[in-house]
Amino acid sequence: MEYRTLGGSGTVVSTYALGTMTFGNETDEDGAHEQLDRYVEAGGNFVDTADVYTAGASENIIGHWLAKSGARDNVVLATKGRFPMGDGPNDLGTSRRHLRQALDASLTRLGVDHVDLYQLHSWDPITPLQESLSFLEDAVRAGKILYGGLSNFTGWQLQKACDLIDRRGWSPLVTLQPQYNLLVREIEWEIIPAAQDNGLGLLPWSPLGGGWLTGKYSFDEEPTGETRLGDDPNRGVESWFRRSKNQRVRDVVEAVRAIAEARGVSMAQVALAWLVDRPAITSVILGARTMTQLDDNLAAADLYLTPEETQRLDEASDPGAADYPYGGPGVDQRNRPIAGGRA
Repeated sequence: MEYRTLGGSGTVVSTYALGTMTFGNETDEDGAHEQLDRYVEAGGNFVDTADVYTAGASENIIGHWLAKSGARDNVVLATKGRFPMGDGPNDLGTSRRHLRQALDASLTRLGVDHVDLYQLHSWDPITPLQESLSFLEDAVRAGKILYGGLSNFTGWQLQKACDLIDRRGWSPLVTLQPQYNLLVREIEWEIIPAAQDNGLGLLPWSPLGGGWLTGKYSFDEEPTGETRLGDDPNRGVESWFRRSKNQRVRDVVEAVRAIAEARGVSMAQVALAWLVDRPAITSVILGARTMTQLDDNLAAADLYLTPEETQRLDEASDPGAADYPYGGPGVDQRNRPIAGGRA
């Protein structure tokens, strides 16, 4: 396992984080504790959760493991707040009222007096951004969180947050947690440059494209059985009905498969190895239902792609930006030769 700083902070985390969205749902408590033990044994030290994961069950399970293992001092712990934890109008969002309740409830479930990273789980179109960010600053000053971060923010939203924090002299944000994988690269157009310019490290979620990059889904037969798309083939951005008809998805999966077969490794390991070396990545969030999946994912820490393999994946997964503003002519318009001239 390798290590990097948590964005622009001095805290060090492993390049692969353990995501815990399956805990309490697809993975029971015993299985979750087994995963946590194995992850730490492999050198991992960064555990990511959220209050909304299985309605708080994920945090409870992690809290029980922390108490049993005594591992709190060796684990960088991250959670999030924003999504509904009740039916009332104030049981969601990033208002000071809801975030205060959400953070205190998370600390109780986790059995800790602070978390290392607390993230706004998504943009809130109702709450003034200053209100949300001032809560993070107060939580830092109170010692309840060490760092603040964002998740699922667009480029302009991220920049607005960083500018406001800079003007107020508040503690800088350290991370952004977006969806990012070989099938979802559009964040490279605006979001990643904004994160880099503000010193935020990326914590990609869904690095395997909801299972598509593992090769387990057929393009010709609707999925069934104990998989996420087997339970719901039309599930979110991973929808089998959309992706199975997308030629770019087919091209990416075949490129990953070819490299995996040539290397004698799994497709998941190839997809993870590509992502972990992208610019601005701090830690890639692994999400496994079983120990077999986790062991396979952790093996990606020992896999390094060649420049030729990376180029092949880059070309197959290129989302094909239109000429303006993100394609060639638009990019050229924003560049300039240092020597000047009319050419």
